[in-house]
Amino acid sequence: MQLSIIVPTYNEAPNVGELVRRVADETRGIDAEIIFVDDSTDTTPDVVLEVAASASVPVRLIHRERRTGGLGGAVLEGLAAAAADACLVMDGDLQHPPEKIRELYDRFARGDVDVVIASRYAGDGTSAGLADRTRVLVSKVSTALTRAMFPIKLKDVSDPMTGFFLIDRRVVDAATLRPRGFKILLEILARRNLRIAEVSFDFGGRHAGESKASMRQGLHFLTQLTALRFGKMSLFAVIGGLGALANIAIVWGLTHVGVNYIVAAIIASEVTIIGNFLLQERFVFHDMRGQASGVGSRFAKSFTFNNAELLIRIPIVALMVSGGHISAVIATAITLIVAFVVRFVFHSLVVYAPRKPGAQVSRTRQLVDELDAQAMSPGEL
Repeated sequence: MQLSIIVPTYNEAPNVGELVRRVADETRGIDAEIIFVDDSTDTTPDVVLEVAASASVPVRLIHRERRTGGLGGAVLEGLAAAAADACLVMDGDLQHPPEKIRELYDRFARGDVDVVIASRYAGDGTSAGLADRTRVLVSKVSTALTRAMFPIKLKDVSDPMTGFFLIDRRVVDAATLRPRGFKILLEILARRNLRIAEVSFDFGGRHAGESKASMRQGLHFLTQLTALRFGKMSLFAVIGGLGALANIAIVWGLTHVGVNYIVAAIIASEVTIIGNFLLQERFVFHDMRGQASGVGSRFAKSFTFNNAELLIRIPIVALMVSGGHISAVIATAITLIVAFVVRFVFHSLVVYAPRKPGAQVSRTRQLVDELDAQAMSPGEL
């Protein structure tokens, strides 16, 4: 068997026949099978068995009574049951066009990658199948946030949220995965360093049935994302909190020795911005410094952004208080929460973005990195 096509389904009975027909057309000349991993409460299992009886490709059904791990768990069960090591995962609603299967398989067959991802955001790919502008916006924001959480592992991935990909199942360490929703590719990429290629595709409309997207699915995604990258973001928040306390302490100390409160606030802000940067360098983004631009460039980007954010945030607070009749405390809290997310995304994607291939590392940078490594290496008294 050359290719196992895994299709997790939940109440997709009207789509099964058309999907099998189109997959069979696209896999002629490839020794392939289709595995439906089904969590349905409708007649989908019966339809799969009926279609399998006359299909020109082998069709298998795994009907799960316990839907452990949601869609992600279904994909893992399909990987475990597959006859081939090359496993293609796709949705059962035909928003993932079967006509892309051969292109994915041919790219994988070159042998130089572990996973080939069908991307809505690479090349001439589109997300036209999303129902409305709101879903398009949610998709793009979610993608940006996800890439910010994993800027190194996802630096070559434009669409980590896709459910359409072909992977060598031998690189998937199922024991380390904790599927808790529908973004199983993200889970896999976050756990391992894999060789990745992308092909573009047009995300189409549903062939039949209703979308499973919901607020609950969104909460599942946020839970999954937080669990995968909780350490880095939480430490960023802790440093931000310490910076806020330091800011208050500096303002209190300076005003008590007669410094004007506006001058004190400016001094406190600049000191804490510098302090936060140094702490983030050491404890939050230390694993990304080697591939990022020089420390001077990183500091300049961070310092400029934080000052710009401060100049923007304070008038917004004033507007919320005067125009929206919101208390100053609540307005400040809301803007700080938003600012925290924006700061994290900016630092992950911009300040600590990997250098472009071929960029030279200066001798000064090499010397600083060497001194830093020596200073932090274990030693004896």
